[in-house]
Amino acid sequence: MSKKWYNLFVSVDSPSGESGAAEEGSPGARSDAARMVAEIAASVPAVSSFSSPVQDPTSFAEIYHAAEIATPPHGYDILKIAGMLQSEHLKGLSPEVKRSSILVALEAAGAKLDDVIQDAVRRDRALDSFETVLAKSRAAVENAKIEENRKIEAEMNQMLAQYRSRIQANNEAVAKENERFSAWQTAKQAEERTIADAVSYFVSENPITVSGAAAGSSGAPAKPVK
Repeated sequence: MSKKWYNLFVSVDSPSGESGAAEEGSPGARSDAARMVAEIAASVPAVSSFSSPVQDPTSFAEIYHAAEIATPPHGYDILKIAGMLQSEHLKGLSPEVKRSSILVALEAAGAKLDDVIQDAVRRDRALDSFETVLAKSRAAVENAKIEENRKIEAEMNQMLAQYRSRIQANNEAVAKENERFSAWQTAKQAEERTIADAVSYFVSENPITVSGAAAGSSGAPAKPVK
């Protein structure tokens, strides 16, 4: 047992009050108490089973119910003991006085300390077992979401590649149109030059423009047509 909360409750006094009982706090008494707790712990299954699903994991009462841990008829389980220890009546008292007060209350109710400790062990192991259940559930959700994210990322990359391909195709189409337009402009300029040169033989002011500028005269001097 790694938890030492039971040290407050374990009585090492002889049940019969015999004078030969080990003195409380002595190594022998502590050994007897530890052995008693170990026997109680050994009587409780290490892993709890749950007879019904737990709808609200934050409800410890529901977890205990699913583990079939019920409050005994005398009403004294470890949760009641914990509440008593936090009450105003025992506030500020020494651990020994608190322990004695609890033992007196248990004796008056006909409750055995062994049963209370066993109840504590069962609840503790139910919580540990349910933690394992939650851990597996959490891991399953995590693995599923990681796989889902991987698929989403793959789809995203595929879509991104498609979009990039479309953008590239659009850019190539624009480049081809630019090349085609530039080639046409070059041919147009040559055509305009041919026309302008031909007109220049007959007029002093050439009305033909080449690339947006008035064409200069070339060839024979311009002569007005009669």
